[in-house]
Amino acid sequence: MLGSVTDADDAAQETMVRGWRHLDSFEGRSSLRTWLYRIATRVCLDMLASRSRRMRSTEAGPVGTIDDPLTPLPATAWIEPIHDVAALPADGDPHERAVLRQSLRLAFVAALQHLPPRQRAVLLLVEVLGWSAAEVSQGLGMSVAAVNSALQRARATLATREVAPSDSVLSPHEQALVDRYVHAFERYDVDALAALMHEDATMAMPPFSLWLRGRESYVGWLLGRGAACRGSRTIRVDANGLPAFAQYKPADDGTWRPWALCVLEVERGAVAAQTFFLDTATLFPRFGLPDHLA
Repeated sequence: MLGSVTDADDAAQETMVRGWRHLDSFEGRSSLRTWLYRIATRVCLDMLASRSRRMRSTEAGPVGTIDDPLTPLPATAWIEPIHDVAALPADGDPHERAVLRQSLRLAFVAALQHLPPRQRAVLLLVEVLGWSAAEVSQGLGMSVAAVNSALQRARATLATREVAPSDSVLSPHEQALVDRYVHAFERYDVDALAALMHEDATMAMPPFSLWLRGRESYVGWLLGRGAACRGSRTIRVDANGLPAFAQYKPADDGTWRPWALCVLEVERGAVAAQTFFLDTATLFPRFGLPDHLA
């Protein structure tokens, strides 16, 4: 709902505080888990009432060029990646994990931000958590008719955002593709990287608003202003149900220092998007990543 792992942590803490304070009001007419989800949803609605919509770089402005200035936007402007380990229950059944993984995809989270908060809540409770309209009605204090109407409007809005469902787990071919991409990045084999991308693939670097489209632009960036990434080392991770890697750039002291968390989106047998999240001070500890490589 919030599009931010930082905000989600705050919401989770507030949920537990409210739950503890009002535990004596829990009457046992639903499971404790359902009761807490209701509190969490209200917490998120309260937070969203005073916050602006988070977005992806491709929504921040028109496509740029490799010579455009790098203009940072506040951290609160961007959707943040989340470690799969933190979001997907290890003891969940395969179907539950698949549904949750889909709901974490960057494209889906970005599309959600275009929904009014209550529609966002209804959609997630029904489509992801599997609540009935009656349960959502009780949890949000809405009529069943209002819940169904909100759900219909939310689905219609998402349809206009072109969020197509995709397999929640990479196929062996796609996994091999990601492996080749990461190895090519470490070798800084620009031609090999370009060959693994769609012709119209995008590259973005939050918090900078600049984003690029197309192999030619990406190659130009890597050989130009991005050339300092040559010699980087990587650690594979999973973020938002997608393949990702932590990038460490070579430093003057002979070590490698955190530079970016790159999330890859693979579609139709090639890389369709690369998002390099540069807020490593926030993200690397959350992913359990070291603060340097020797």
